[in-house]
This record gives sequence, C-alpha cells and structure tokens, in this order.
Amino acid sequence: MVFLRKVRTASGATAVQVARREGRRDVVLEHLGSARTEAELAALMQVGRRKLVHEGQGVLDLGPGPAPGPVVVGQASRLLTDTIGAAWRTLGFDKIADEAFFQLVLARVVEPTSMSDAARVLSDLGLVPAHRNTFTAALRRCGQRGYRDQVAAACFEHSVTSGDVSLCLYDVTTLYFEAEKEDALRKVGYSKERRVDPQVVVGLLVDRDGFPLEIGCFAGDKAETLTIVPIVKQFAARHDLAHMVVVADAGMLSKTNLDQLAAEDLFFIVGSRLTKAPTDLASHFRWHGDAFTDGQVIDTITPKDRRVQQNDPTLRAEPVWDPDQHHASWRAVWAYSQKRAARDNKTLTVQEDRARQVVAGTKKTKTTRFVKNTDGRPTLDTTSLARARRLVGLKGYVTNLPATAMPATEVITSYHDLWHVEQSFRMSKTDLAARPMFVHTHDAIEAHLTVVFTALAIARHLQNHTGWSIKKLVQTLRPLREVTIDNNGQTLTAQPKIPDHVREAIARVTH
Repeated sequence: MVFLRKVRTASGATAVQVARREGRRDVVLEHLGSARTEAELAALMQVGRRKLVHEGQGVLDLGPGPAPGPVVVGQASRLLTDTIGAAWRTLGFDKIADEAFFQLVLARVVEPTSMSDAARVLSDLGLVPAHRNTFTAALRRCGQRGYRDQVAAACFEHSVTSGDVSLCLYDVTTLYFEAEKEDALRKVGYSKERRVDPQVVVGLLVDRDGFPLEIGCFAGDKAETLTIVPIVKQFAARHDLAHMVVVADAGMLSKTNLDQLAAEDLFFIVGSRLTKAPTDLASHFRWHGDAFTDGQVIDTITPKDRRVQQNDPTLRAEPVWDPDQHHASWRAVWAYSQKRAARDNKTLTVQEDRARQVVAGTKKTKTTRFVKNTDGRPTLDTTSLARARRLVGLKGYVTNLPATAMPATEVITSYHDLWHVEQSFRMSKTDLAARPMFVHTHDAIEAHLTVVFTALAIARHLQNHTGWSIKKLVQTLRPLREVTIDNNGQTLTAQPKIPDHVREAIARVTH
C-alpha cells in the first residue's frame, strides 16, 4: 500500500514523503518537500493526495480530498541556492565542473547531514539530487582530480585579491569517529574533550580574517606541535611564498618547530609560556621588582634553550633582539594587563583553596596544583604559589620578526587575531557538522575534509559579506520559497516577498 507520511527533520521542518509499506518497514518512494508552516504542510499534503489519486490509490485516512482550484505542485528555496551558488562562482570554485560535488557542498552548508540524507536536503531546496552512486563517485574524484588543490588555489587567489596573505593564522583540532577499532590514520590520541574514540588531527591555516587557505589531516595520535611545519611548508610551496608570517598559540611552541620555520625563510609569532617570564624579564624583576603598569610592553629576548644564559640582569636596559647578534635567542614581547591580572588572581585563588582542602584532607584528588609531597604527606607549595602570583597579568609572545619589521604592539595585535581561526574551527564542527565522521578509508576521510573545507570557504565568504552567521543566513533564506502552482492545467510561479534588509544583505554577495 502506498501512503503519505510526515517525518520531522533535523532542521525542525516536517518532511512529506510518498512511501510504501513492505513488511515492517516503510520504503520512501518520493520526497515531496519539507514544510515549516501549517500552510506549507497543507500544500504538500495536497500535492501528495493528488499523486495517490493519480496512481489509483485513493485517499486513505488522509482527511478530505483536494479542493477544486489552484494546487501547489512544487516549492524551491531558490533565493538560498542562488546565493550559495553566487558565492561558489565568486570564489572560483566553478572551475570544478562536477555538479554532484557542488551539491554535496551545498547540502553541507544548508543542513549538514550524511551523504545518504543529502538527497532529502537537496529535494527540499527544490533541486533534483544526484544519485547516491553519483555522490560516491564524486567523493572518489576529489582525490583523483585534485579537488582540494583546486579549492586551495581558488581560496588563495580570492584572499590575495580581497585581503592579505602575508600573515596567516594556524591552529589544530580533532575529529572523532563512531568506530571501535583503530587503523593507520584513525588513532586514539589526546582529546581536549577526553574522548577515547579513534580520531584524526586536522590542521587549518586561515588568513587574518579567518578565510580558509590550507587544511591537512594527520594520524589521531600525532602531537599537535608536529603538524604546523608540514602545513605551512605545503602552503608556502603551493603558492611559491617566502617571508610570510605564521601566527599560532603556545601549543605550537617548540625549538624544532621554530628552527624549521626560520630555516624555510618564514616568520612566526607564537604564544610564550608563562614559565619563561622570570628568565626573559630578569632585568625588569631586578630593577623594578613586581611592579608593572597597565598596558606596559617589554620588548626583550628569550633563549632558544633555557640552559643558555642570554639576558644580563646586571644591565637595566632590555636587550634589543638582533638576528645577527643573538643566534641563541628569539625576540620576546611581554605585555601586562590589569584586567588579565584580576582574572589570573581569581583563578589562582580557586586553585589555592582547592590545594588547601587537599592538604587539610577535606578533598581528595590525584593531582592538584600547589600541592607537594613532604615526608609522605601533602603540603602547600607556597614557593610555587608565590611565583605564580608574581606573574599574574603577563602574556608573552615569541617571534623572529625584528622590531624594525614589526613593532611590539603589532606583534601582540597579530597574535590576538587567532580567534578567527578558532571561530572557523567552531563553524566547521558545529554549523557544518564536520564531526563525527562515519567514513572509514583514508581517501574517504580526505574527501570529506575537502567538502568541509570548501563549505567553510563559502560560509566564511557569505558571513563576511552579509554580516550574518551562516546559521542565520540559512534560517532567513530557506523559508523564502518560490512556489509553483497548477491552476487547471496552467502553471504559475509565485515569488516570495523578500524583506528589504534581506535584499540588501544578498546584494552584497551577488553583486
């Protein structure tokens, strides 16, 4: 028996489908569309009833039959698909002449879901989706035809034209799998969320506005510090770049990484660890004690190896880093903020209270900061606590850019742009649902990342031009649907009423 069924979708809409009962399961024969209002649902149900009547099925337990007069026979979110299509073309992705790949990217931007469910999303948008086998073949073509290389080249060209790639931001994240077993790529590794699922490590390079430029995939147990050099070298080699500046957080700080980046004729700005402050600021602490003024910046040097003494605390003036003179050091910039000091002190107070509870025996924990073992019993580590209090409010930055090339304030500002890459990662993991991944092979994982990378570029482009998040853009444009009406054999098309503020936002993308 063929019948109509209503299904709630992940986006909160109600999908109407023509289905057939086979045994204990429903087999979907046709997806008619998704409704977000009672009027849209009634229209879709009316279309479905006409289909059943046409097939001689009759109307079974579906309420009154269709009323005479105009009947809605189709709907399409044309404004949304045209806007995303305009971004696709503007970014130069249309050089990839693969409609199935475009549809996968489109579905990822609109409503991230599995490949098998992408057809439902595309049908709801009013498009004719490619066959599942065609989607599978498109993912294979990603690697065979170098789609990621083409996307990366287009992203670089767009960023060069509209912005600046002389300074890039880098960060890493992990994407986990709903899988029990590891393999050569999917490994159980360090997870900030303390997951024990197999994962991969993903490195992302963006421009200073957060627009994606390069993405790379590594085994899940690879240390984050070992990912930055391959990604940056790949990017520099792909575009024949030199003298570019890479910004990363303190997690990327290692002597080997910095030496390798400098050897490749690349500049870097990375966060420094607070434990280096007493050495780097030895002169300041000797001559000025713990006194800092709000917004104070100290431009000095930091030894590449802490066993090497570079700073001379007998000299009141801080040394000015010279790459030709200070071969065993990098340039260090330290800044003090009263706001940061207040936040650090609040955190330290919480940690001190916890440590005192452990020492008093009222709280049990395996590891607690400021607790040391003395004669087999826990005691408060007052020395470490006093040292930490001394350093509140300080933030350090390490670079191989001389002061003549970039002043200290610009070093700090450039580092603070790292939130753009963090935002791009949040977009990829939430708005674009890059994880969890259900693919298994290395090629399929790389293809999935190519789709996500492309969708991220489109989402960033749309966000930068409209001022809206991609979630808001989709939620605003998707309900503005073009409706096709059959009026006694005459086909009419009704366009949605577009509010002025929406029209203005879209004009910034399409013109």
